[in-house]
Amino acid sequence: MATKKMKHILVTGAVGQIGSELTMVLRKKFGNDNVLATGRKTKPSETLLNSGPFEFIDIAKRETIEKVVKDYEIDTIYNMAAILSAVGEEKPLLAWDVNINGLYNCLEVAREHAMARVFVPSSIAAFGPETPRINTPNETILKPKTMYGVTKVAGELLGDYYVKRFGLDVRGVRYPGIISSETLPGGGTTDYSVEIFYEAIKKKRYTCFLREDTTLPMMYMPDCLKGTLDVMDADFAKLKHHCDYNLAAVSFSAGQLAAEIKKHIPDFKVDYKPDFRQAIADSWPQSIDDTPARKEWGWKPKYDLASMTTDMLEKLGQRYKEGKL
Repeated sequence: MATKKMKHILVTGAVGQIGSELTMVLRKKFGNDNVLATGRKTKPSETLLNSGPFEFIDIAKRETIEKVVKDYEIDTIYNMAAILSAVGEEKPLLAWDVNINGLYNCLEVAREHAMARVFVPSSIAAFGPETPRINTPNETILKPKTMYGVTKVAGELLGDYYVKRFGLDVRGVRYPGIISSETLPGGGTTDYSVEIFYEAIKKKRYTCFLREDTTLPMMYMPDCLKGTLDVMDADFAKLKHHCDYNLAAVSFSAGQLAAEIKKHIPDFKVDYKPDFRQAIADSWPQSIDDTPARKEWGWKPKYDLASMTTDMLEKLGQRYKEGKL
């Protein structure tokens, strides 16, 4: 399959944690007017609105996707719209509707319009208790115990099906927990890893909803964006996988993250009061093996725990001084 050049891009879920920053990176790379940001109901930021086109759509309603694809001559979709793990357990039917029916609609529209490429993100939520938790391999048991995880496994398989059955160029990675200095997370089990920085700066105290020894794979947003762009830029002929690349950067426990923050804010205190999200975290890997991504398209992260923590505190600290936090 020849690699087609992307020209007009649609980002669904562009108001979300990853989508909002991905949209800005794509606009910088391809031109503001060539990247359409979309959301379902959350009001976009002024930055998002002022930098390029924005439309409200509902990917569970195919006609809303069709309309913007035709209006904006879209040839590439980054389907970032999703109901995440914690919210998905509270609203499982909504998670299925958005994560599966919405994805199916995006793939069908892409197929019918012979699009250049579709990005379909997966997650470490695709794994389950039966999955090896240390250095989890790319090819392994996928038996998640959350609706979010179920939809991620189904999404990987659906994307692979469209590659093999219809020749559609569909690609995706399994994101670990994502930490961002710009956008708050939206209802995931790894949200603590972002909240803890805000509370450290504002209150010097945080109550964590996971145990102190809970270790999970994590990634700083700049690496997340880099990995997303890298896999989409890769030569299709070199890809042996398509929608299920493990993507790793750094693994740490809640206690290790707190200790790293204390190096910068010595009087910071953390309490640990696990809630229902602890059971979700306990079903996920502690570290993952991303050898296929490194071999097939040269993946390599930049940030470790120390450099990420320093950068997060510098950026959030500056915004706090400016009264913007």
